[in-house]
Amino acid sequence: MSFWKSRQAGGVLLIMLATLSFAILDTITKHATQLVPLLMLLWFRYLFQAVVTFALRFPVQKTRLFATPNPRFQMLRGLLLLTTSACAFFGLQYLPVGEFTAMTMLSPMVASAMAAWTLKTHVSPRRWALMGLGLMGVLLVVRPGGQVFGWALLFPVLLVTSYAWFQVLTSRLSGDENPYTTHFYTGLVGAVVMTPIMLFSWNSAALASYWYWFVLVGFLGTFGHLMLIRAYNRANAVVLTPYLYTQIAFATLSGWLVFRHVPDHLAWAGIAVIAASGVGNTLLSAREATGLRQ
Repeated sequence: MSFWKSRQAGGVLLIMLATLSFAILDTITKHATQLVPLLMLLWFRYLFQAVVTFALRFPVQKTRLFATPNPRFQMLRGLLLLTTSACAFFGLQYLPVGEFTAMTMLSPMVASAMAAWTLKTHVSPRRWALMGLGLMGVLLVVRPGGQVFGWALLFPVLLVTSYAWFQVLTSRLSGDENPYTTHFYTGLVGAVVMTPIMLFSWNSAALASYWYWFVLVGFLGTFGHLMLIRAYNRANAVVLTPYLYTQIAFATLSGWLVFRHVPDHLAWAGIAVIAASGVGNTLLSAREATGLRQ
C-alpha cells in the first residue's frame, strides 16, 4: 500500500484541513473584530464548540462524555486555550495574519522547553539549538523598523506562552482522557468563563446584523480542532507536526488576498527560518524515536 492510501496519509490531509481552517479563522477574526464586539465573538466561539460537540458526541458517548478523572486539569486546559484565543483575537487587530501566525508557530518548541522543566523530559543540545534558530527567525520578523514592531507584540508572546503550557497539559492528559470529552470541556470552560465578561459588551444589533461572522468563527474554531483530533487518531505526532507549518503559508496567502498585506524581505526570511526550525525539531523527534526503538 502506498503512503497516500494509508491511514497516516489521511491524518496528513486532515491536519492540513485543520491548518487551513485556523488560517481562515484568523483572517475572519481580524476582519470581524472591526464590526462586532470582540468579547462577544470570543464567547460565541467557545459556546459554539460546546454545543456542537455535545450534539455530535452525546448520542455516541452518552453520560461518558462528561466523565473525566482530571476535572481540575480540564478546567486549567480550557482556561489556557481561552487565554490563547483571547491573545489571538486582540493581537490580530494590530498585526498582519501571516507574521502573527509565524510567531505563534514557536509554541511547539517552547512546549518542549517547558516539558523539560516541568515533566523532566530530556531535551538534547540539537533541540535547544533549533529553538534558538526559531527565536532568531522571530527576531527577523519583529525587528525594530520592521512592519510589525510595536507594543502589540505582547499578544503573540503571551499566546506562545499560554499555548505552550496548553500543549504540555494536553500531553499530560492524553493517556487518561477521551479526546472528545476534552474537546467538550474546552468549549464549556471557555463559554462559562466568558459569559459574565461578554455581558459588558453585549450588542444585540451587532449580533443581528453580523450573525454570520459569529457562526463562521464558531464553526472554524470547532471544525479545526475536531480535524486535529481526527488527524492524531490516524497518525502520530512525528508524521503530522511538519504539516502544522502549512498554516503559515495559508495565513500569509489569506492575509494577502483579504488585506493586501505582503511581508517584507527580512520578514519572509524570518518566517522561513521559523518553519525550518519547526520541521527540523520534528525530524529530530522522529530520529530520537527511531533510536529508542532500536
